[in-house]
Amino acid sequence: MIEQIYNYFTIEMLYFWVNLGILPFWIILIFFPQSHICRYFVSSIFPIFILSGTYIFVIYKSFLGSYNFIENFNLYLGINNLLNLFTNKSFLMFFWIHFVSINLFVGGWIVKESIKFSMNKVLIAFPLILTYLIGPLGIFLFWLIKIFHSKSITLYD
Repeated sequence: MIEQIYNYFTIEMLYFWVNLGILPFWIILIFFPQSHICRYFVSSIFPIFILSGTYIFVIYKSFLGSYNFIENFNLYLGINNLLNLFTNKSFLMFFWIHFVSINLFVGGWIVKESIKFSMNKVLIAFPLILTYLIGPLGIFLFWLIKIFHSKSITLYD
């Protein structure tokens, strides 16, 4: 049975399940940011725990497939080396899990901050959607909203 599960979860199938699995968390963050389910299920360690397990599984599959992990450090040598790394599906999956994990963590942080400052959840939906799609722009938009809402600028909070 374990071999069947192992064979089912190819890199392509993991990509499909990571993308499908992350959507409920974002839907809860956007539409129900102040709910208990958001606080205990989405803004907690739970989704990061699941994505970390997936990351470990991809590392395990890559290790068994004789993936050369040392070549990952070539990404610091230039953009062409990074481009070469992205041709490998395992590296691409490492990157993708990394990307969706950080974006989800930031989405949870945005919700926590918006609750702390009593911001309107409709107003926060825009930076959350942008964070889901293009992370840094969503964070920047939230920062601008937070400045105008709290009427103060803090660059380190």
